[in-house]
Amino acid sequence: MVNLRQVYAEKGLEQIPRLLSLMDRNPYSKTYGCMDRTYWLDKAIDFPSSIAQFGVHALALAYTHNFPQNPYYRKRKIFEWCVAAMEYWVSIQKNDGSFDEFYPNERGWAGPTGFLLYAMLGSFELLEKGLEQQFKEKFLDACKKAALYLAKYDEVGVLANHHAMALLPIYYCYKVTGDKSLLFNFDQKWREFLSYQNEEGWFLEYDGADPGYLSATVSFLGKLYQLLEKGHEEKKRGIEKAVEKAIRFASHFAYPNKHYAGTIGSRQTLHFYPHGFEIFGKKFPLALAVAQKMLEGLTEGKLVPPSIMPDRYLVYRVPEMLLSYISYTKRKRNLEKLPWEQEKSLSKYFHNAKMMAIKRKRYYAVLNLAKGGVIKIFSLKTGKLVYNNCGTIGKTADGKRISTQWIGGNFDIVQEGNRAAVKGRMYSIDSQLPTPFKMAVFRLLLIALGWNTKLAYKLKGVIRSMIILKNKEQDTWFENTFEFNDSSGIISNKIGPTSQNFTQLQVGGEFSVRYVPQSLYFQPQELGVGAHVASNKELKELNRKKEITFSDKVEF
Repeated sequence: MVNLRQVYAEKGLEQIPRLLSLMDRNPYSKTYGCMDRTYWLDKAIDFPSSIAQFGVHALALAYTHNFPQNPYYRKRKIFEWCVAAMEYWVSIQKNDGSFDEFYPNERGWAGPTGFLLYAMLGSFELLEKGLEQQFKEKFLDACKKAALYLAKYDEVGVLANHHAMALLPIYYCYKVTGDKSLLFNFDQKWREFLSYQNEEGWFLEYDGADPGYLSATVSFLGKLYQLLEKGHEEKKRGIEKAVEKAIRFASHFAYPNKHYAGTIGSRQTLHFYPHGFEIFGKKFPLALAVAQKMLEGLTEGKLVPPSIMPDRYLVYRVPEMLLSYISYTKRKRNLEKLPWEQEKSLSKYFHNAKMMAIKRKRYYAVLNLAKGGVIKIFSLKTGKLVYNNCGTIGKTADGKRISTQWIGGNFDIVQEGNRAAVKGRMYSIDSQLPTPFKMAVFRLLLIALGWNTKLAYKLKGVIRSMIILKNKEQDTWFENTFEFNDSSGIISNKIGPTSQNFTQLQVGGEFSVRYVPQSLYFQPQELGVGAHVASNKELKELNRKKEITFSDKVEF
């Protein structure tokens, strides 16, 4: 078996010049150490996004680890820039310990405060020997303030990966500072976090299961697992139990074409976080099988690499690659088989997630009924995605855009043996876009309310409801049915009855309707599978009869 470990290091190190280009490296500048180029150089925004400072972790890793072909190892300049970035992080902290990411006075929780705190603590441990005592004290005070903020507050809606992202730095801060009050806070958050895992293995992401973010949760739990000291064996066992179930669920969405997850999930994320799977590879052979298949996909350009991610999320991915190289688990000759690799047929229905994995002799399919009936079918002969149906999307005569692809809807779902069906109403797609007037009003609200942490949280809840959860039921019904035979899959998409007239309609293809910043990255598999766009004749039939049915038979 080819050892692909070095790919992790290559994918990470090749982005270090980009990270350094995002940083103000002029020690005489007021913003020395700021890694938000849009702020300090372009001057296109009115505040520095704190999450940009996460980039220091990748720099610290490159400085301290002799990765293959690493030109940054032990270079003094890299150390100095790391310290500058950490100092700038301290300087932009709010009085309550929080940080801003998307807008001023956001006072973000897990992302800009939690995961960023983890990155800072990780960088501190790597560089501690060379840091001045005065800065150490100031830095650790900032860390404790951030950790206490994470312990005191929460956020609107349940995003389990965010809770894992908060748990990790609270414990890390306790370990670095020795402040035992943080351990008490950690225990409280830990009990709460465990309640977000379903017995099927997935963790709740707003209103469903999302394999992409599940891999992130496994990664954060893996990092926490490595940090836990003696005396915390019970929590280690708790992590092992939770991760084993999560890996088993996630394995169904590591596809034959070496892509992962995507629109099948509640938040349509494509990313795969490998670090946790590498960490748990020795304990759980299935984790290693998933990690290996996804590493092959990364090597072949079939996963989301750091290079195609925007600056905001690049900073997460680079250290994830470098840490995966460090924690790489040596592969055995015969890896455990993934669900689609097993010889026997499979019809696995996750009753709570309303998701299904089907393996037959010639094909593998995954289906999400909770999302209106999103389905992907892969040929086991070629490994290719041969059928991709993300539901129905259309435009009505009154200008509304509506779709069957809405998770959390009041759908009637039936699954019996080889057949499944979902019936319900289509949902509006309400895409919110900023305007100069809206942004002016928004900034005034931030100035008026954002100074207070509680008011800032209420404002954030309103924003999330507007851009993520505002879609409403429409007076158009749909019914999608799926049948899986030994050598074929039969899919039927019925639209109607309806009181609305349509001007455009598309059935199938790759699309998503929910606002998720870490989604919609291009994947090569998009080029191979098309959609059915309704003809004028079909639209007239739908508008006259008030219903229409489209059927597909995928044969092997």
